[in-house]
Amino acid sequence: MNETRPSPDALLKAAQREGRGRLKIFLGAAPGVGKTFEMLREGAELLRTGTDVVAGVIETHGRTETERLTAPFEVLPRAKIVHGAHTLEEFDLDAMLKRHPQVALIDEFAHTNAPGSRHPKRWQDIEELRAAGIDVLTTLNIQHVESLNDVVAGFTRVRVRETVPDAVLDDAEIEVVDLPPDELIDRLKDGKVYIPAEATRALGHFFSKSNLSALRELALRRAAQTVDRHLLDHVASLGESGTWAGGERVVVAVGDQPGSETLIRSAKRLADALRASWTAVVVETPRTATLSAEARARMAHALDLATGLGATIATIPARSVLEGLVAQIREARATAVVIGKSRRSWWFELRHGSIVDRLVRALDGVAIHVVPVAQPSETLREAPTTRPILARGSLIGLALVGANTALATLLQPLVGANAMDLLYLLPVIATATLYGLRPSLIASIGAALAYNFFLPAAALHADDHRSAECRHADRVRHRRGRREPIGRASPPRSQSRRAHRHRKCRARGVRPASCRRRR
Repeated sequence: MNETRPSPDALLKAAQREGRGRLKIFLGAAPGVGKTFEMLREGAELLRTGTDVVAGVIETHGRTETERLTAPFEVLPRAKIVHGAHTLEEFDLDAMLKRHPQVALIDEFAHTNAPGSRHPKRWQDIEELRAAGIDVLTTLNIQHVESLNDVVAGFTRVRVRETVPDAVLDDAEIEVVDLPPDELIDRLKDGKVYIPAEATRALGHFFSKSNLSALRELALRRAAQTVDRHLLDHVASLGESGTWAGGERVVVAVGDQPGSETLIRSAKRLADALRASWTAVVVETPRTATLSAEARARMAHALDLATGLGATIATIPARSVLEGLVAQIREARATAVVIGKSRRSWWFELRHGSIVDRLVRALDGVAIHVVPVAQPSETLREAPTTRPILARGSLIGLALVGANTALATLLQPLVGANAMDLLYLLPVIATATLYGLRPSLIASIGAALAYNFFLPAAALHADDHRSAECRHADRVRHRRGRREPIGRASPPRSQSRRAHRHRKCRARGVRPASCRRRR
């Protein structure tokens, strides 16, 4: 992977932002922290620099200090919408598009528009303004973020109905308007947030110190995540390498093996401990298409669990699990990786290697957390050779045989024909090691045919050499006077000589004993 190459996704995001208006959100933990005040203050600074700034909607809630800040701005009249027997006032989107200022001030980003409006939500009105090239300053409380809706309801016991999608925040610049809980409670008691009757009720429910502290933490963390994402997009568009670990990022590898739920829960605990975002990664290899229905259901269940726990899901197509995993880790600039390791035989790891070991060698500056996972009986065996793997292994094995034939043709005049048959063992052994039994059998058949058809001189030389050995053995047995079949052991040399003397004595008509004495 070329780490200096700019990311196409980051370049696409930058191209999509061209011509669109900029969105800046003043994010607060709760009402009354001063979001509208800060928005008006920044708008006034822009106005003093000569920027054309128009106020579309400003909700002062009767606060005199806030109303005083709206004086320098041009404020558009609101549109009147008749709903039943009532006439409602809403932000006039068409008037703002017609006026087309450089910057628009629009309060309450998560507001729900009255029935009959062009868009049901105010954030959709703002998106149309941005598409027209108008910059927008707006305000938002953290409890209105969609992904945090359940979290906030868990400790405040209040379910917020008006929410904003997280994707809108990811494309915005966020400025946190922070106020300590004690100061906010004092403002509430002084009547600077709500009228006294509403303030007393709010202090007993939503505006408790514990709730405000938790909301404040959520606002700060959400702003940090957005800043971190903008940082990653920027360095990716420049093609710069490195983790850029301004914040912690966790990646967990999810596969079809049993125990993926354990990995996901471990990654969730690690991400919570590090207060980090985390991603569940699935690598789709050619083997993925051959998975059984049970394995696919197991993987889908694991991804559902990860989604429910708040993970981002990434599916990466790659030729191998290691290649896809390393690519995603580098693209996400992860600082920690959670991966499972099951008990395998030493022979399996010797043949196929360990993904964990290769991952350690491939990554620098990344903490790798290895979680032992159980291995049921069905996965203790090696996976059967599937048709795509069989075809690929057979083709590669035959290609190795072809390359070996070319090499043997070049080496035969130099080293002779004796070692050519041994040379053909190399592609067969390599295919068996990499792809298993069946591709190696096909490679061995190809090696035998190539040896006999493309190197006939070596094959004939080997046959002549074996025939000469057989003829030499026959001559030796003939001289010994015994027609023994090939493969029988020859008698000792002393016995052969004694038998020869006896035959000579009998030919002269002399008994062997007297013949031996005369000699």
